Amino acid sequence: MRMEKFHGTGVALVTPFKQDGSVDYDGLRKLINHMVDGKVDYLVSLGTTGESSTLNKKEKSEVWSFTAEVNDGRLPLIAGIGGNDTAAVTESIKAFESNGYDAILSASPNYNKPTQEGIYQHYKAISEASALPILLYNVPGRTASNVSPETTCRLAHDFKNIIGTKEASGSFDQFNQIMRDKPTDFMLISGDDPVALPMIALGCVGVISVVGNALPFELSEMIRLSLQGNFKAALPLHLSLIEFTRLIFAEGNPAGVKAALKHLDICGDKVRLPLVPVSSALEAKIIEQIQKIKG
Repeated sequence: MRMEKFHGTGVALVTPFKQDGSVDYDGLRKLINHMVDGKVDYLVSLGTTGESSTLNKKEKSEVWSFTAEVNDGRLPLIAGIGGNDTAAVTESIKAFESNGYDAILSASPNYNKPTQEGIYQHYKAISEASALPILLYNVPGRTASNVSPETTCRLAHDFKNIIGTKEASGSFDQFNQIMRDKPTDFMLISGDDPVALPMIALGCVGVISVVGNALPFELSEMIRLSLQGNFKAALPLHLSLIEFTRLIFAEGNPAGVKAALKHLDICGDKVRLPLVPVSSALEAKIIEQIQKIKG
């Protein structure tokens, strides 16, 4: 498989909901087409931003199928499948109908706080269960445990179908160690929009973005320029997105970016409890930033 398909801008899609809480498939169709029109490079379905923890098995299956159908091969697709029960995760991966999908993104176990050996064994089981390539996902702010650089590189060296990591630790010390010790073709991918540009300068191959749901063209153009080494042209775009990015995370993800998508008439801002929509004051600031960026 050509790993270059996961270079550039990936977008962790939100899951649009109707006001009654059911999945809004018309909104999801508009969102996917918005991504294609915005020239992003690939899509992630039902990652954290997709509120996957609030969808049941039937809903997940239907969202994955619908996303593949609407995408129709236009962009590479990644499915988010993770959890803190290794046996349940591996069963979900074995049962996953992968038609139209190119890889699986799996966050490290949350809440349990496993040791590094436990994290290694968790991903070993996932690797052995999966017919698709695996991307690790390290997001200590959500999982309450960090996948160390040593564990990341150990997995990268030991399992050929573990092809990269989405790193959202925020630690450049950690990024440096991974870049130094990883196999040559193992991909380091930014898991945070604000640090994507400096991570690319270090050697990372792109970003899996939240901002890209709302501003796919602006974000993907900045990433493209950065990957070309044209940081002088990329920097103004990067700086123009800083305040918007801060605002959409100010009251939680994906409530902020859904407020932006509502303004852009892509989908509504409904989220499932325990999440709630952003405050009206924050929504006004988000809209103001969109208008500023769009000119």
